[in-house]
Amino acid sequence: MRYVVVVADMKVGKKEDSIVTYALGSCLGLTVYDPVAQVGGMLHAMLPLSKINPQKAKANPFMFVDTGVPELFKKVYSMGGQKARLIVKAAGCGQPLGKNEMFKIGDRNYTILKKLLWKNGILLNAKDIGGTGGRTVYFDLSTGRTIISSKGLESEL
Repeated sequence: MRYVVVVADMKVGKKEDSIVTYALGSCLGLTVYDPVAQVGGMLHAMLPLSKINPQKAKANPFMFVDTGVPELFKKVYSMGGQKARLIVKAAGCGQPLGKNEMFKIGDRNYTILKKLLWKNGILLNAKDIGGTGGRTVYFDLSTGRTIISSKGLESEL
């Protein structure tokens, strides 16, 4: 099955599935994969901290990095994923409006991600972070391959 992750969304799947998200600008795109259990998931989070709107965070934790990332990991664990085997990759967190972007949402999203992972003893295996271009992320759960498409070019993450 092919799943599409929209903004402020998360999907998980198993061996035969693939997941894609489009138009990552300042948003965080995060993939988590267990190659033994062949399960994984993808998050497309918009904003760094849920404290700006706790009601929205409760209704949709995937909108925020600080609430969406833990939910993604919990869901992968519930499908048989194990922390010690996880391959974690991040994309996005850019500055689509350029260096003068006032709120620096992309930088803040990435900072919160790094803090969460560090606090939980999890390392990023790969990243494609920053810049001004949008990204599409393709995630194949049968192989664990993560492909980034940006400005007409594709590369494996």
